[in-house]
Amino acid sequence: MSVRKRKLFGLTSVLLAALVLAACSNSDGDAGASTSASGGDACTPSDSPVVTLAAYSNPYVAYGKITTNFATEWKDAHDGQSIIWQLSFGGSTTQATNIVNGFKADIYASSTAPDVQLVQDAGLITHDWQSDTDGSVVQAGAVAFAVRPGNPKGIHNWNDLTQPGLQILTPDPAQSGGARWNIVAAYGAAMRGEVPGYAKDNPADAERLLEGIFKNVTVLDKSANDSLKNFEAGNGDVAITYDYQLATSIAAGIDEELVMPPSTVAIRTPAVVVDTVAEEHCVKDIADAFVKYLHTPEAQDVFYSSAYTRPVDPAKTADATDFLPAVKDLFTTDDLGGWDALVNDTVFGPDGVFTKAFQTAQG
Repeated sequence: MSVRKRKLFGLTSVLLAALVLAACSNSDGDAGASTSASGGDACTPSDSPVVTLAAYSNPYVAYGKITTNFATEWKDAHDGQSIIWQLSFGGSTTQATNIVNGFKADIYASSTAPDVQLVQDAGLITHDWQSDTDGSVVQAGAVAFAVRPGNPKGIHNWNDLTQPGLQILTPDPAQSGGARWNIVAAYGAAMRGEVPGYAKDNPADAERLLEGIFKNVTVLDKSANDSLKNFEAGNGDVAITYDYQLATSIAAGIDEELVMPPSTVAIRTPAVVVDTVAEEHCVKDIADAFVKYLHTPEAQDVFYSSAYTRPVDPAKTADATDFLPAVKDLFTTDDLGGWDALVNDTVFGPDGVFTKAFQTAQG
């Protein structure tokens, strides 16, 4: 079965995009503040500043609550200054690309560190975000499988995804950070020797696993959220996804089951201030305070109770929560050589195992 390949930068699932772009323009104080023409000069804050948050697709409920809570606390502590939030959600890589191409986001909540790096490489993030609290990571989870009730296809480990005739849903790695987490999870499990029939530390076997999986992929949606919604609409036998996204659906009454593979990757999603944009809009102090707030117990409790995420503390991430099972072998991208090696060489590079596996899977 062939994989339907999407364009690199397709249409993104963005809420309020037109409104955000209008609000973030720099004409006649539309962004809620006046700024000087040269960098570094003082700007005049507005009584109702507009702050734009661009985020990956999954945590929209949690960010809706957290931004509201933060705005209330900010207003009480800053003489009634009322923040107007503009929120945009879509595939993580698409969001990063949009920001680089002019989408005026003051804060970027990404699925992966490489997507943040895209924005930094464009000169829009000027501080050392990896040295911030928790390396700027505000959410944690693991890659898991969504299956039909009763698990009729008998899916328990990554090798089960290669069975003939299986229909798999996973998002497009050209647009979605979640898609790349899924691929790294399968690759890492194979390389660690935790997938039956695939040798440890054998890139050729890891490539063979990915080829078998992607021969069964029927749709590449533009975001992890779209991919799971597609599964919940009745398409496919299994969706590879964030475990906390699946837990959110199950808690909402969706009839599906979560299968945690024995070995999978620890998802760690960062949120950072887009310095040059926040400074342009005269909201840098608000953006900085908000990103720091995301690490507080109050915000982390919202992530836990509304997005069903795991503890950010690496020592606790693999533990069972009220909503998610424990993970037997939870590894990190650092265990696989780090994101730079994964993106540029071993997995997604020109001769990387996924690059070759995907080409073969397409036929």
